[in-house]
Amino acid sequence: MSVPLIQKLHVGSYLIRQRLKGNARYPLVLMLEPLFRCNLACAGCGKIDYPDDILNKRLSVEDCLGAVDECGAPIVSIAGGEPLLHKEIHTVVQGIIKRRKFVYLCTNALLLEKKMHLFEPSPYFCFSIHLDGDKERHDKVVCQEGVYDRAVQAIKAARAKGFRVNVNCTLFDGEAPEHVAHFLDTATAMGVSGITISPGYAYERAPDQQHFLKRSETKQLFRDIFKLGQGKKWAFNQSGLFLDFLAGNQTYHCTPWGNPTRNVFGWQKPCYLLGEGYVKSFKELMETTAWDSYGTGNYEKCADCMVHCGYEATAVNDTLSHPLKALKVALKGPKTTGPMAPEIALDNARPAEFVFERQLAHQIKTLSAEGAGEAKSSAA
Repeated sequence: MSVPLIQKLHVGSYLIRQRLKGNARYPLVLMLEPLFRCNLACAGCGKIDYPDDILNKRLSVEDCLGAVDECGAPIVSIAGGEPLLHKEIHTVVQGIIKRRKFVYLCTNALLLEKKMHLFEPSPYFCFSIHLDGDKERHDKVVCQEGVYDRAVQAIKAARAKGFRVNVNCTLFDGEAPEHVAHFLDTATAMGVSGITISPGYAYERAPDQQHFLKRSETKQLFRDIFKLGQGKKWAFNQSGLFLDFLAGNQTYHCTPWGNPTRNVFGWQKPCYLLGEGYVKSFKELMETTAWDSYGTGNYEKCADCMVHCGYEATAVNDTLSHPLKALKVALKGPKTTGPMAPEIALDNARPAEFVFERQLAHQIKTLSAEGAGEAKSSAA
């Protein structure tokens, strides 16, 4: 695994403290979205499908750092949109690092070489570059030619300046295991610190709804990939038990509170992937979200989800509870043959509620009212 020792120690200490306090629900990674605006329009992403008033909205430095303090998670993943479009993103990163939190700045890398001078290498900081496969595959996924080459160039430039660099890879329907394995070989040869890999999630408003993996397809795909990777030195930036889960060897329920999301609308209920309500504080998120109403087996929208932001925290908690099982997987790798673990029954899952449009209308109205109030206050 490619997680730095200093991060393992900090996170391990944090987890033990939570256990000693008797906390059943606590965050592991804060998903911070300071804006939704992006310089790409990927078919599998619904993040940029907002009116311009929303796309022009930004979380302030104070908002971002306040969310970090309020949440208390040891890791912060800055996503979007494209974070490098935020004019003060470097100040946000500096503030998080001063708090001794680990920062992963997720970027498509189109602006990275231009903005790199704003950042400094640190054991607490990592650029997480979005690459969904080799050149042909990635450019197809992001719906623009030339993006792969620019991302690879930025990776080389960042590494040359001493930055930690990870690759963030999302897999969709129709992936050939051989092509994915070849890409993982290529990414490893680039010298990246680690690779984050996950199946995609069918965002409600994603333009392309036809190419997301079903749960059974995900498990078989990852078994086939890991089988091809046996004996190779792929460095995944994820727990061994999460990778074992992707290969169908663990029966896990998701831990949505493990990766809470703060964006321009507020704290998103219930998780990074589903926006079914927003609240003003992290405390309110934890206390008012009907957590048991979500997750595979509980909610139709969650039926096929196996994404790391839902299940990595589950795997980490399982690692802490069953260290010998985790050690065995770490040494041998995910099992790629034999029966898979029992699947969660979907019979009692409640029907999907398509509430996004209503939520969006409410948020636009709320933000417009707040903007009008601020303008009136400034004029006075």
